[in-house]
Amino acid sequence: MWVIGAVVVVGVILLSCVALALALGLVAFSPRTPIYMTETSQRGTSIEYDLPTGGMMRTGLTCASCHGPDGRGGRQRMMMRTFDAPDIRFQTLSTPRKNDQGEDEPIFTEATVKRAITEGVDPDGKDLEWPMPRWSMSAADLDDLVQYLKTLK
Repeated sequence: MWVIGAVVVVGVILLSCVALALALGLVAFSPRTPIYMTETSQRGTSIEYDLPTGGMMRTGLTCASCHGPDGRGGRQRMMMRTFDAPDIRFQTLSTPRKNDQGEDEPIFTEATVKRAITEGVDPDGKDLEWPMPRWSMSAADLDDLVQYLKTLK
């Protein structure tokens, strides 16, 4: 029960930060923003998810919860564990880059970004890190989310 309470508290704090970022003009609001910032699409449908750890949580988590309002990610804490959420701006995901070991990172396309969101796998089909939820949404909502990621600079 405390996990749900912690997620709610973190969600409220992050939504406050998002509201401040929007008010200061640090991030842009578009019709596609709701899915990224909240759990609701612009059509008013609820966006649900499952955690790969077996937890089935349905509220309190958004993309911005881990990746931040600007999509750049950073150090996060969830379920008493710390992790680094990656930068998920489309321009970053689709640009060739190297990991810490000097190896090429897989390059994402629109299709593989959608698989990462819904199946939790990278372009090579490997599981993403444990905190990445498997989101459940309509094809139209998924398209909107990918288009929103393209607007993040």
